[in-house]
Amino acid sequence: AARGRTPPSSLTEEHEIHRASKNTKNDSHKATEHAPRSLSSGHRRWIRWFQIQRGTTDPTSYKSLGHCFRTIFQSEGVFGFYKGILPPILAETPKRAVKFFTFEQYKKLLNLTPLSPGVALSAAGLGSGLTEALVINPFEVVKVSLQANRDSFKEQPSSFAQARRIIKSDGFGLRGLNKGLTSTLGRHGVFNMIYFGFYFNVKDAIPTNPDPTLEFLRKFTIGLLSGTISSCVNIPFDVAKSRIQGPQPVPGEIKYRTCFQTMALVYREEGYLALYKGLVPKIMRLGPGGAVMLLVYEYVSEWLQRNW
Repeated sequence: AARGRTPPSSLTEEHEIHRASKNTKNDSHKATEHAPRSLSSGHRRWIRWFQIQRGTTDPTSYKSLGHCFRTIFQSEGVFGFYKGILPPILAETPKRAVKFFTFEQYKKLLNLTPLSPGVALSAAGLGSGLTEALVINPFEVVKVSLQANRDSFKEQPSSFAQARRIIKSDGFGLRGLNKGLTSTLGRHGVFNMIYFGFYFNVKDAIPTNPDPTLEFLRKFTIGLLSGTISSCVNIPFDVAKSRIQGPQPVPGEIKYRTCFQTMALVYREEGYLALYKGLVPKIMRLGPGGAVMLLVYEYVSEWLQRNW
């Protein structure tokens, strides 16, 4: 009182003042340690790298893949890993169909041009990736918004309800159901360009093996490298997509607007390594997954050609 401070009228009020002071003092620490529990993700193959790609100043960020797993499991249980599962299930079949069907069509068209076979394969991959992105982006927007939902798995809205909410509030455009379209185009276009171009060019350059097992391993290894290299090259687009489609650091304030603006902002604020956040879980998913897809595609295509 002698220093001009009015004494608290009760022990309760004194406790509130002390708690408010402590909260203010530890605000940044709380944002880092506790807020990540509010964001969850994942589906049946591997946990999505979306949360790991959030900025270091973003209270919804995770420190590492292990921290991400532990936090989700401790705060929301096993079902927390399955948020946003329905959009990928609904989109996966048409997505893969579009991917391989359009690749074959673009390849046939480009074979009529003077492009070399190697360049034509990469260009066909680029075309298939861009087409795939147009199909998949609305599903991605719904999935990411569900994964960022702060409610528990049982309380979250359905995928269809979430899609209706997005359309009602923001429409179908680049601020609504097609938010982050440019980064999705870059992600899928770059990935498929390297994925198909590398696989078929390297496969044709390495002699086939008469042993079926060794031939399978040859193709699997090339497919594994294709998926891994593609993931390493296109991940900056993936980081940009996660920042744009995910929750903004400050609610009600849009920080990440466009693909290349987001990349530049991440690079300026966090360094170039921040553009490669989430690379490990992505490689774990798309390295072997990419190899399996290409092998299934090749063997099924051969079977269909022989029998149909």
